[in-house]
Amino acid sequence: MIEPEKRKAIFLLHQEGMPVRELSRRLGLGRNTVRRIIAREGRAAARAFTPDIDPDLLRRLYAECHGYVQRVFEKLQEEHGLSLKYSTLTRWLRLLGISRPPASRCDRVPDEPGAEMQHDTSPFTITLGSTPAKLQASLLYLRYSKRRYLQFYRVFDRFQMKCFLHRALLHWGYSPPVCIIDNTNLARLRGLGAQAVIGPEMEAFAKSYGFRFLCHAPKHSDRKAGEERSFLTVETNFVPGRTFESLEDLNRQALEWSTVRLEQRPQGKPGLIPAKAFEYERGFLAPLPPHLPAPYKLLARSVDEYGYVAVEANYYWVPGTGRGEVTVLRYDQHLEIYQGGQQLMRYPLLPEGVRNQPVHPPGQPASPDKPRHREPSSDQEEKRLRQLAPAVSAYVDFILASPGLLRHQHLRRLLAWSQRISPELFVRSIERAHRYRITSLATLEQIARLQFQAGTDALPLPPIDESFRDRPAYQEGSLTDAPDLSRYE
Repeated sequence: MIEPEKRKAIFLLHQEGMPVRELSRRLGLGRNTVRRIIAREGRAAARAFTPDIDPDLLRRLYAECHGYVQRVFEKLQEEHGLSLKYSTLTRWLRLLGISRPPASRCDRVPDEPGAEMQHDTSPFTITLGSTPAKLQASLLYLRYSKRRYLQFYRVFDRFQMKCFLHRALLHWGYSPPVCIIDNTNLARLRGLGAQAVIGPEMEAFAKSYGFRFLCHAPKHSDRKAGEERSFLTVETNFVPGRTFESLEDLNRQALEWSTVRLEQRPQGKPGLIPAKAFEYERGFLAPLPPHLPAPYKLLARSVDEYGYVAVEANYYWVPGTGRGEVTVLRYDQHLEIYQGGQQLMRYPLLPEGVRNQPVHPPGQPASPDKPRHREPSSDQEEKRLRQLAPAVSAYVDFILASPGLLRHQHLRRLLAWSQRISPELFVRSIERAHRYRITSLATLEQIARLQFQAGTDALPLPPIDESFRDRPAYQEGSLTDAPDLSRYE
């Protein structure tokens, strides 16, 4: 195959007067080949595509077989007597656009001031302190002026989406009429693209800020290309070379980077400055009232006998002597406690990762009583278990790494059980439980009981009826591969 650049060079050299004989000698090509290239003016010959089968027949069979090409191949041979290769059939189906319809571009939308904003999320793995954390980056992008607002979340649900949009729009002070999103279930109720129906809750939320959600067509993320390009900028410019102590520190730096640094940085080939472009665009946007109510979650709680209300694994003290049901309004960064229509307390939310802590009003002495349902720490129990033997310490590490276990409760019961039997029997039982990856305390007690009765580490074997080898189920299963039991060795 002769490269297109070489073909073009042959034609141009011939136009400048170089004879065919000289071109053939210098380029190592046959004279007839050089003449054909010159006759086509340096263009490659188009490969003719003339299928030997009626395209309408292929379309009809493809529809009858529900898109299964192998079945189309069989029907052509069995019913129509056509002999061809399977690869030839798949090539015809591709070139005719039957098995793979040609991809269409999304609609081009003019870049007009005040027309729209774009929102999306993207997963990131970022090291917080010394621990890698999987986070969701949420970014709002004002298309014309290219302003951005960036934050990170452990979990990004519908409530977090409303809180994020509220903070971003109040930071700008203005709102465009349309927010372009993908087909996310956080805002969409049903349907896709232009047929998508926005959920009533999110539709009412958007209406209060003067915009509406609009889903782009499936697999057309280039409809919000500015948003997608912004995430690449986050990955290549914001994350590298920075350290983050906590999620709060990460969001503080993300806010400063997206709303201060990028505001004065030239964007794209025209060198547009977002801050200056926004001064022009704000005349086309709808201004927002400065005291727009923030979104919140409504939580029904009861005050325990010590005066605490449990919210998200922490305990907030309620003043007064009254008890009973209260209403908690959980906002983005604080919560408010109401009873009988009267606000009792307002607390800022504790930092991310803080759990099982009582919270009291600032400037007031802490209550001497502890919350009723507060789970005390099991650090002392863990320490005493690790001191028994190295095998017990290894089993404690295995327990703490096992998902789905109640850590504090399990360690307390394990320590209490160790005090009811001899240390030697306890260690032997723990070693066997660790070997077979047993986490159930009932099973562990059964192991200890059998070892105590046998007086040795080897447990007695149960009686086995050897006639099991004659059963049809055993004979059928004996033909399968042996299971991998190396993890128990």
